[in-house]
Amino acid sequence: MTIILHPGNVTLTDLGTIYWENGSARLDPSFDAGIIRAADRIAEIASGNAPVYGINTGFGKLASIKIDSADLATLQRNLILSHCCGVGSPLPENVVRLIMALKLISLGRGASGVRLELVRLIEAMLDKGVIPVIPEKGSVGASGDLAPLAHMAAVMMGEGEAIFAGEALSGRDALAKAGLQPVVLAAKEGLALINGTQASTALALAGLFRAHRALQTALVTGALSTDAAMGSSAPFHPDIHTLRGHRGQIDAGKALRELLEGSAIRESHVEGDERVQDPYCIRCQPQVDGACLDLLRQVANTLRIEANAVTDNPLVLSDNSVVSGGNFHAEPVAFAADQTALAICEIGAIAQRRIALLVDPALSYGLPAFLSKKPGLNSGLMIAEVTSAALMSENKQMSHPASVDSTPTSANQEDHVSMACHGARRLLPMTENLFAILGIEALTAAQGIELRGPTKTSAELQKAIATLRAHVPTLEEDRYMAPDLQKAAALVATGAIATSVSAGLLPTLED
Repeated sequence: MTIILHPGNVTLTDLGTIYWENGSARLDPSFDAGIIRAADRIAEIASGNAPVYGINTGFGKLASIKIDSADLATLQRNLILSHCCGVGSPLPENVVRLIMALKLISLGRGASGVRLELVRLIEAMLDKGVIPVIPEKGSVGASGDLAPLAHMAAVMMGEGEAIFAGEALSGRDALAKAGLQPVVLAAKEGLALINGTQASTALALAGLFRAHRALQTALVTGALSTDAAMGSSAPFHPDIHTLRGHRGQIDAGKALRELLEGSAIRESHVEGDERVQDPYCIRCQPQVDGACLDLLRQVANTLRIEANAVTDNPLVLSDNSVVSGGNFHAEPVAFAADQTALAICEIGAIAQRRIALLVDPALSYGLPAFLSKKPGLNSGLMIAEVTSAALMSENKQMSHPASVDSTPTSANQEDHVSMACHGARRLLPMTENLFAILGIEALTAAQGIELRGPTKTSAELQKAIATLRAHVPTLEEDRYMAPDLQKAAALVATGAIATSVSAGLLPTLED
């Protein structure tokens, strides 16, 4: 699928399509005129004698050095090659596609001064599947994501490495096999490509999309756990949440209430249940998951704005002046990534407590120990719960804010940095952990509900159990468990559990 981008008005839905479906993107042609205007202005400056940062000077601490007009192309080429200093594993293809699309949006605002030729090449690379190999580490999220974006720009020049048709090739060979020509960068174009927050923002968006999918799934698995534990649905009454007023809490409570609607298990203990209140992991789901939803919605707003922003430097302004600023500093993205990390951590923390409740016969209201039909001879889901605890703890350790960890770089020219890029990158392993926690909750909750048989849960939750059981059978006796956990986590990651219930039942990122 190809998304037509309208810089300034690109939506999270557009970006989510690129991420989830490995989509392509191109600018709406109406933005060509603004790009050409800014490029003409940069060409005019480059042909003159007055020094202007990034056009005919050195960079960073070397900005005071004037560069001869005959060397401007070499200046830009050297800039890209010298900045290709990334290390670590390559970023996933869908993240790289997001980076390229975000760079298109930024360039499309007509303030960066690049030629249309560069824009068209990025579009063609996305369309034909020339995906730069971008190492995951090397940006401090300050003067742009310099190293990651340099690896993208290098491929456009015929340097670096790229993946094409599943094969790792040199940038030049990948372009050639796709029928594309490398560009020779003109004045400021290298700087325009590597200045900017696109790598940090793409990773933060990936973390956001994955965290939201996990949150939707957590409402389903949380409802399953509630019925498996024969918990009360009274705490999900709408008036309770309206009286507090938080939008996320109201929406989470509504989803839980509707998921449990019509459950025969719930009706079986409305009367005669000696328990007065459920533990917080059951009772306070709307308050916890709802607060996480509110946090993710705040992040969504920040990242939508950032995705539409111009974040390179210097910029061609509306009066045709060229001015240096600091839009490349990724502090908003760093804060958004830290918020997302907190939400991921808490979604997993409360889910893990529900798992622990269900496997503990002292708390699970009549369920056998570790949900085994023959406990003692069988250990059941004992160690699956331990695994969920290990993953929860690992996420706690990774949730420490990255944004507070500034360190000076570039001979103190860049003396305060955001650390947005690795702050956002850590969201990928954190969500992997969360997918596994929720997969384990799905296994324990489904097992618990089946042990309540023949009394049935709600029609909506039966759909979720059917989706799980199509891949993982009921645990009758002990077996090799790792594949079960892997399959359950994959059902969370792909959204299969969340989409198994009726459309429109689970809250979206739009509040």
